[in-house]
Amino acid sequence: LLRELKKIMNKLKQQNNQSNFQDSALNQNKKFVFLVAMPRSGNTLFSTVMGQNPDVAAPGNGITIEAMKDLFLLKQTDVFQNFPDHKSLDNILHSVYDLYYKDWPQRIIIPREPIMTKGNLELITKYFKKPFKCVVLLRDLMDVLASYMQWYTQNPDAFPNRFNLKNDDEKLGMIMNKDGAVAKELEAIKNAYNYPDICHFVKYDDLVTNPEKEFRKIYEFIEEPYYPHYFENLQTLKVNGIQYDDKAVGSNMHKLFDGPVRKVYNPYIEKIPKRIREKYEHIKF
Repeated sequence: LLRELKKIMNKLKQQNNQSNFQDSALNQNKKFVFLVAMPRSGNTLFSTVMGQNPDVAAPGNGITIEAMKDLFLLKQTDVFQNFPDHKSLDNILHSVYDLYYKDWPQRIIIPREPIMTKGNLELITKYFKKPFKCVVLLRDLMDVLASYMQWYTQNPDAFPNRFNLKNDDEKLGMIMNKDGAVAKELEAIKNAYNYPDICHFVKYDDLVTNPEKEFRKIYEFIEEPYYPHYFENLQTLKVNGIQYDDKAVGSNMHKLFDGPVRKVYNPYIEKIPKRIREKYEHIKF
């Protein structure tokens, strides 16, 4: 009986090792292409279209680089410095992306993260240890802020309306705070220009005016065969059964226009407060 139990245990161990090896091999075969862009710059449009390709997973806002950053910052704590086991913590840091995307069946992963800030790039270069590329979406900042204005004006539960702010000047000022998503992505975009070999830049106006042309360029850049996408009446972004829950930030934050992908004039561009315009109007692409 003991001999039979040992055989069973050894067989299970071999199967587990084989499974771990297969999982590791599967992750090694994944291709990573990061999406770098300010909010309101076509992120949801881009991810929804790319997600039509069954080989591609283009999720919403990513948390993996933030998880890696938080783990790395443990090295500055008294507890870690009192017993500085760098190798063991580095093992976790090296595994963040592999573990997070371990069960994702798609071969091409496109996380939306400000990976190209100097700090994030340094971190991922040290611990990611895989080749990667970035697609960088560009939209003039006034158009981004006008899109924010239209959204929070039409949706009372939008997060800028939750802070007792008196007017558009204060709301847009909060959106532009130095620790917010817009500022982080602007920093990432600025630094991305220093790495033209791994970054492909796409202007928002070009993306919505001639989407097939721009997506063909993206496929060429990531060295993949073009998938026959459609650009009309796009579905809600959903990846592996998960979709945005906009109750966290405000209704319709990630709602796409009905009908064909196209450029739509936003009258709120004319309502941006003078102080905001004078401070940020120069940021164009």
